[in-house]
Amino acid sequence: MRLVFDTATMVAAIRSGAGASRLLLVAALERRVTMLASVPLMVEYQAVMTRPRHLAAAGLSAEEVGGLLDAVAAVAEPVRLAFLWRPAARDPDDDMVLEAAVNGRAEAIVTLNLRDLGKAAHQFGIEVLSPGDAWKRLEARI
Repeated sequence: MRLVFDTATMVAAIRSGAGASRLLLVAALERRVTMLASVPLMVEYQAVMTRPRHLAAAGLSAEEVGGLLDAVAAVAEPVRLAFLWRPAARDPDDDMVLEAAVNGRAEAIVTLNLRDLGKAAHQFGIEVLSPGDAWKRLEARI
C-alpha cells in the first residue's frame, strides 16, 4: 500500500501505543507499507509533533521525536512536488497532504479528519481512510 499519513495521524502514533496510527507507523518503519512524504510534510510533522503538549502526552523529548522522524525519512519514499494544487482541500493546511498524495501516486491518505480531505482527494482518485480502516486493509493483504 502506498500511503500518506496526515499530521494528526503521526501525532496519534506517538501519543498512543495501542492505536491503529501507531501500528501503521510501525508497519511503515518495517517497510510493510510504502509511506510517502514530501519535504513540506516532514517539516510539518516535526513542527507539530514537537509541540510541548504532544511531547508531554507521548512521554518523549524533542530529540526522541527527531530520531523517529529521521527513521521515517530513511524509509519513506520521497515525493517531489512537481505540481501544486491550491486551494484544493477544505482546510488549507491539508493541501500539503493532498499534494504529497497526488504527486506520489498514493493509494490513500490516512487521516483522522475524513471530512476535510475526502472530497478533494476523491477528485484525484485517492481514497481517504481512517487509521483503523487502513490497518484493516493492510491486515487483509497479509
